[in-house]
Amino acid sequence: MDAAEFRKRGKEMVDYIADYLEKIDKRQVFPDVEPGYLRPLIPDCAPQDPESFEDVFKDIEKIIMPGVTHWHSPYFFAYFPAASSFPSLLADMLCGGIGCVGFSWASSPACTELETVMLDWLGKMINLPDEFLAGKDGQGGGVIQGSASEATLVSLLVARTKTIRRVQSEKPELTEADIMGRLVAYASDQVSTWRHGFALYHLFSLLIVAFADSFLKLIIFFTVTIFFPFVFLALQFCATLGTTPCCSFDKLLELGPIC
Repeated sequence: MDAAEFRKRGKEMVDYIADYLEKIDKRQVFPDVEPGYLRPLIPDCAPQDPESFEDVFKDIEKIIMPGVTHWHSPYFFAYFPAASSFPSLLADMLCGGIGCVGFSWASSPACTELETVMLDWLGKMINLPDEFLAGKDGQGGGVIQGSASEATLVSLLVARTKTIRRVQSEKPELTEADIMGRLVAYASDQVSTWRHGFALYHLFSLLIVAFADSFLKLIIFFTVTIFFPFVFLALQFCATLGTTPCCSFDKLLELGPIC
């Protein structure tokens, strides 16, 4: 495919995507297929000779779409929207076209600096304290993560490290193993299940607070943490804003002062 054909096929793909999104409400939301449906429909090995773009394009409706869950359908009441706007789709095209790897400032200055500025925008939009913004004594600033799970994992690792360092500065006689055995994270029973796995993997306890009476139990748990510091060492409290099971929201204004 040369640049001329890319222009032609690109326009065709944009038209296909626009039609798909405009008519997505006409599609069945969840696919009516069984596990393994796809393998019999495609060659067992990669072809030695390339197929035409027309044939590959036909496979989208013939093979791919029958197994797609249409997340952006107005009848799909689950999870979250992602990259669903036309501007974000155009941005994906530009990112793919540039194709740089922004793992450091030197590898692509614009990547690093745009990420820094945009995350400051986000921080200001949600009224984060200035300490969370970049350029504040070198302590603030954010980094875009690849997924919500990855972002949660990073936050837990940071919380664990900061808690261990804080406790060791206050009680240098304690080893890291001593501290790890008393680390506790708090979360509602509506929190996503992958947080449980992260807790087990990183060797700390996760205390689940029942949804119905979470506020009362949270007070009790934090009271234990405050008055009996040799029992628990709280490293993180996970508030939920739109949970997967029922889209519930914790009361941040009430939970913040407790934390």
